[in-house]
Amino acid sequence: MVTTVVVLYVAKASKTVQFQDFDRSIFAKIFPLPLLYVGNHITGLASTKKLSLPMFTVLRKFTILMTMMLEVYILRKSFPKRLVYSVMTIVFGAIIAASSDLAFDAEGYTFILLNDAFTAASGVYTKKKLSDQSLGKYGVLFYNALLIVIPTLLASAFTGDLHKAVTFEDWMKVTFVFCFLMSCLMGFVLMYSIVLCSYYNSALTTTVVGAIKNVAVAYVGIFVGGDYLFSWTNFLGLSICMSGGLLYSYLTFNSNSNYKPTESKTEEAQELKIHIADDSTGKRSAI
Repeated sequence: MVTTVVVLYVAKASKTVQFQDFDRSIFAKIFPLPLLYVGNHITGLASTKKLSLPMFTVLRKFTILMTMMLEVYILRKSFPKRLVYSVMTIVFGAIIAASSDLAFDAEGYTFILLNDAFTAASGVYTKKKLSDQSLGKYGVLFYNALLIVIPTLLASAFTGDLHKAVTFEDWMKVTFVFCFLMSCLMGFVLMYSIVLCSYYNSALTTTVVGAIKNVAVAYVGIFVGGDYLFSWTNFLGLSICMSGGLLYSYLTFNSNSNYKPTESKTEEAQELKIHIADDSTGKRSAI
């Protein structure tokens, strides 16, 4: 969060980017994104701790269904049947995989479903806030981080996590400090990429495309980590889930590549030639 604030503040000061200056209206414009942002991270960390990587990956797919429902309810969007069917395939595969999870953890499942809800709401509201021209994508990023960084710092102090961070022994190691700072910087790049994807696409597409990376995570997690209990039903559910995600991506990008916008009147007008002619009085007129 601090990295996001610093980078965008310097960029704004140097006139590299532009977004609205801070005033009282910012709170209403950005709410409830900061709360959703923190809730997303807390529940995400808690669920990662409780679940194996493959099951975490599968249950995260419910974010896609939740995002679709919220887009219909909040953004009043509609989706073609082929996309709805691909989403249903993803959810169906996730249910099959979860039904045969031999390492079932009720607390972990609760955290991951809450994380799905926070992620879906965050994606949809980010898309909604991006429509505010005064904020823009940089304003959304900057004020989202700025308004939540101090409450998060206080919460960390209250839980004792801040004390653990301050007394961490590896702060004197150059390698650790370098990796930590790079992690903070890449965190900013990740958040910017998500906002940029939401800016140019729908919140649902951002969610699905982001989940494609989990194809590798899920299958690698079967062999790495040691906390995955193999079963053919679970593996089948994983495969169905991943296939649905790839199908959605194919349908979405295929439809975008086939889209050919019609030529507008403005473009037609730009193609008209302006001829200059002399009239009988010697004055020049544009035809």
